[in-house]
This record gives sequence, C-alpha cells and structure tokens, in this order.
Amino acid sequence: MRIAAGGQRSLDDLGTPLCDVTFCVLDIETTGSDRGTDLITEIGMVKVRAGECLGTLQSLVNPGRAIPPMITVLTGITESMVVRAPPIEAVLPSMIEFLADAVVVGHNVGFDLAFINAALSRRGDPELDNPVVDTLPLARRLIRDEVPDCRLGTLAARFRLDHKPSHRALDDALATTDLLHFLLERASGLGVLGLDDLIALPRIGAHPQVAKLRMTASLPRSPGVYLFRGANDQVIYVGKATNLRQRVRSYFGGDDRRKIGSLLREAQRISHVVTPNVLAAEVLELRYLRELAPRYNKVGTAPQKYRYVRLSIDEAWPRLSVVGDANGAGVHLGPLQSKATADLVVEAMQSVFPLRRCTARLGRQFQPHSDAALCTAAQLGVAMCPCAGAADARRYEVAVGHAAQAMTTSPELVIAPLQARLSTLSAERRYEEAAQVRDRAMAFTNAVRRQRLTDRLREAGDVGLQLGDTTLHLQHGVLVGTAQEGQIEIGLPLPAPDVPPAPQMLPRHVVDEVLCLARAVERLAHRLTVVWCDGRWQWPIDEVPEVVGRAMRQPESQAA
Repeated sequence: MRIAAGGQRSLDDLGTPLCDVTFCVLDIETTGSDRGTDLITEIGMVKVRAGECLGTLQSLVNPGRAIPPMITVLTGITESMVVRAPPIEAVLPSMIEFLADAVVVGHNVGFDLAFINAALSRRGDPELDNPVVDTLPLARRLIRDEVPDCRLGTLAARFRLDHKPSHRALDDALATTDLLHFLLERASGLGVLGLDDLIALPRIGAHPQVAKLRMTASLPRSPGVYLFRGANDQVIYVGKATNLRQRVRSYFGGDDRRKIGSLLREAQRISHVVTPNVLAAEVLELRYLRELAPRYNKVGTAPQKYRYVRLSIDEAWPRLSVVGDANGAGVHLGPLQSKATADLVVEAMQSVFPLRRCTARLGRQFQPHSDAALCTAAQLGVAMCPCAGAADARRYEVAVGHAAQAMTTSPELVIAPLQARLSTLSAERRYEEAAQVRDRAMAFTNAVRRQRLTDRLREAGDVGLQLGDTTLHLQHGVLVGTAQEGQIEIGLPLPAPDVPPAPQMLPRHVVDEVLCLARAVERLAHRLTVVWCDGRWQWPIDEVPEVVGRAMRQPESQAA
C-alpha cells in the first residue's frame, strides 16, 4: 500500500536492488512557502525504473485563492491559467494512483511532501508512507566539492543534464529525474546497490572513512558474523548481525561510539560468514571472540575472569568461597560474570546462613585452641565460629544443608529472608543498607536463574530443535551443527567446544555459548519443535522468585 495502514515497509523490502526499484519523481508549485496557509498550484510527476521512463503526470491546480504576483513572476503560472483547473481534492486520487508503491523522489522533497500530506489531511486521507529519497542531501554528500551550491538549476547546468528546471512542476521533475540517475551512478562507486543503501547514504556520506564503504559491497542482507581485519589481515573486531550489509554500513553513519573512528581507520578488509539464522550468528560470534580475542571487543573475551561460588563439603566445617574453577568437592554455583558478582552472592547467603567466614582449612580432626578468640562476624552474631569452639555441630550441619538447597532447588531460602529485610529497611528509611540487601538479593537471584537455564539445556543431552526451516543440533548445551530443510547437517566454521555432560560443572570458557542458547530456547520456546532428545527436556524452567520493591534514596532535605 502507498498510504500508511499500520506500519512501515520491512527491511527486506528496502533491500531491493536499485535496478528493480520504481521511482516516482515529483515536484509541485505553490502560492508560497507556508504549508499552513499556502496551496498547491501545479503537480508534476515522472515514474522511472531501470533508467526507463514509465510515464508522466502533470496538472495545474486551482488553489481557490489569488496567486501572489511574485509567484507568477517566478513560475509563470497566472490566475487565468488555473481558473479552469481542478482543485487539489480532485487531483489527489489520480496522483495517488500514479504513485502507487513507488519510491518518492524529489529535490528538497520534504517541502513537496509537506504540502501534499497537508492536502491529504484536509481531504481526510492518511498521509503518504512510501520510502523517500531526497536528491538534495544525496548531492551534498556525493558532489558537493564539485559545485558552488546544490540548487537544482546549478546541478543541471554544471553536469549538463538533459532537462533544465524552469520552476514548472513537470520540467523540474524531469530535471530531478536526470539528477537522480547521475547520482545513482556516482553512488555505485561507494557500493550503493540497494534501496536501503541509497536511503542511508546521506548520513553515511559525510563520514571521514566514507571511501571504505567499498569494503561493504559484497556483504549480503543475511544473518551472520562480520570480521573487521586490519594490518596483516588480523581480525580486530567481530560482530553479529541480522542483516550483515545494513549493520556494517551503519558504522559509517549513526554509530558514534568513540572506538568506531579508530576501528574504521585501521580496517583494511571486512570478511563475513553467513549463518542460517541469528541464533547461529550469536553462537559463532562468541566462538570467534573466545578464539581470537579481538582488541576492539571488550565484552565477552575474558572468561578467565569468571568465578564460581563453592560450598565446600570436604571439610568438617564447610564454608562459602569464591573460586576460579569447579574442580574441588562441593556444591557450586556458576560460573558467574566476575568476582564482584560472586562476592555479592556469597554475601547474600552469609547474611541468611550463619556459616563461618574465615578462610582457615579445618580438617576432620580439628580441635580449637583454648585461647582462640571469636571472629568479628561471630561477635556480631551473624556467623558461627568453630575456630574458637563457638559452634554447635548439629546446628551448623543444618545451616550447611539449607545453604546447599538454596544453591540448587530452593533459592527462596535466601530470597525470602532478604526480601523481608529489604522491606523492613525501606520502611525504616535505612536506604543505604536496603540498597546493599537489594543488590545481594538480585545477584543471588540472577545467579540461580543462570544456573537453572544452563543446567536444563545440558540435561537435554543430544537434542534437535526445529526453528523455522532450520534444525539446530545441540549436544550438552552447545551447538554442533545446523541443517536447512532437505539438506545435510553442517557445522559452523569454528567447531563446538568440548563440554562435559551434566551433572559435571560447566567450564568457564563455554558458559557464554550455553547461556546464549538457553536464553534463546526460553525466548523461542513457542516456536521450537523438539525433533529428538536423548536426555530430559524440561522447558519452561522453574521460575526463581523475584526480588520485589527497590531501595529508595533518602531525600536530601531529610539527610542528616
């Protein structure tokens, strides 16, 4: 539809090759420049495709009011010329029919569309919603250095266009058509091959690295992974995209992150890998990040910083600790994003369970010294202190059991007390303490939820999931291959990492991929079909209780 009816065109539509696009170049003459009070006196339109003129439309319009003398001098349109012409309400249906689904083109086309849409609104019709190409900003980007200004008359004279503008609608539309074809030829040198490229070019063209747009010429409009390569073909940045061409070209326009300038300056080539869907692209991106650690990628390239929370069970008096691997005996939670996150989880559990907080290793035959002093936490009454003999073995064993349950099957054992504490502190306006409790509770909640997501996916074992026309083959939580409908399975360019089967703990270097897939399964569960599964398929997962409410900061007027 050419008129707005509940949404704009999709990106697939805009990706049409320029040779297949139908352009409708339009120009209008008016009684003045104020769309609120001035009216249209003439409309001219030219429809073209692949350089061929498909037709023209021209009509004088009776504005129903006097034409100012200065407008008559400029355009040559007199009141006697329009007195027998139809009003704009009678011309609009023919104009809309001629325009159809074509791309609207004009020189400073916003002026023309403002008057046309105002006329449509007065008639009670919706405004035009066709894609729009403005030759004025295109000319400023492509040929500004070659001309004194970018007026249509100047451009027509300088580049010897076949038609010359005369401030008459059809003549100006024909001159704009010539200009459009001239600019399309110039733009092709920058890899502008589709309609989306052309629409984006005005804001891209001013980029200091615009000449490198040629590196994007071979990029498809498909899901996949792109790799910026610098000197010696070294990969310096990796990203994923739903539309490779659009995403990479956006770096030359709207992406104003500080690192982008230096990235583009260093880039010598852009390679890409097409994937069957966005999910496979996300997985492949993570593998490239892990394998190559490109220096312009700061996030997702340091799994060595990930940590586990361990509740030891090989000691007489088990304790909570933050560790770098899950090789030791105990109940583990993780891997988590950072040591800071793991510390918050430990603090959340220690605020509920009175486990010892010292780091001493206590063997089965441990006996406290008679002169040992209580630790600070024990003096505050928030922990037991077996080092000083101030701990009941039975009570301590119960606390350890509850802590293990909280880390595995019953997170509410931690969340409920913290929620109650948060509510009390907020009611008492102890906002700083409440914020600490909130942060600990949220860190614990998120950690348990991450654990459940990754565990459930790994427990499925070898599983095939149908998503659209693609079958995703997963083993122990990682993607080993994909198969398009009717085709054999193929792996990704980087093979799947080795992952131990559940219930062994997940290694740090693969948690990002497993978590990515698990979140996708949760998000797309209504669209997935299980083709085969040799383990347990348990989706959706059991929900983890959420922390309700938030700590509020004390108003400055009430601060001590």
